[in-house]
Amino acid sequence: MNIYFQKSFQRSFGTYPLKGDTLRQALDAAIGAGYRAFDTAQMYGNEAETGAALAACGVAREDLCITTKVHPDNYSEETFLPSVEASLKALQIDRVDVLLLHWPPVGGDVAPSLRLLQSARDRGLADTIGVSNYTARMMHVARTVVDGPLVTNQVEFHPLVDQRKLLAAASETGIPLSSYASIARGEVFKHGLFAEIGQTYGKSSAQVVLRWILQKGVPLNTMSTKPENIRTNFDIMDFMLSSIDMERIDALNATGYRIVKPGQLPWAPEWD
Repeated sequence: MNIYFQKSFQRSFGTYPLKGDTLRQALDAAIGAGYRAFDTAQMYGNEAETGAALAACGVAREDLCITTKVHPDNYSEETFLPSVEASLKALQIDRVDVLLLHWPPVGGDVAPSLRLLQSARDRGLADTIGVSNYTARMMHVARTVVDGPLVTNQVEFHPLVDQRKLLAAASETGIPLSSYASIARGEVFKHGLFAEIGQTYGKSSAQVVLRWILQKGVPLNTMSTKPENIRTNFDIMDFMLSSIDMERIDALNATGYRIVKPGQLPWAPEWD
């Protein structure tokens, strides 16, 4: 089974942009709420703090799913594997559960970095591998380059952006999506529909949004520093949105709100 679709790992706690005491306290609250999947990245600058907190959390290593991502600046023969080894040392683990390419390379030629990613898996540095921020075209290329499964394409995914092309590509390539920016950094709360639907189920607006994502077949990454929000973001498995409510939320895809826009970062591609 794809690690991202194991029931205990469908809800992952993201660590961006947390550091220091704020990160440690948030991770403690997440562990207490039931999270066992955690997401970090070389780019976040918090792998060592994340590793220290997870090593001290009291949960057995085999019960955790740890994801980290390689910075695009390390997509070279000289730097890729050493950067992964440095990540493992910082995280205090001998292999990561999921290793992702954080962004496509500048210029869009994804094949060389994908081959380096596969070499990290083949050398035992990662149990599974995947990508992040890939377009549908890149997903199709990746499927032809990599020998073996890619467990995810982690992308911006929430009700305010239309990701039907990526969902179709996921079906066509066998590379499932997973989400970041799952509540669009709070932008969803400007839309009263979520609170209205939430009243029907006795759930918050955020819980409705997160349940919608899960029912799209997309595992979640969420982040909060507030213990109550951390708990409620995790507590979304005891209800199911009706098909009518799913369609009402689907209509908000037309909003076209996207956090990461083309050109905003040097690696951001032209989105589908």
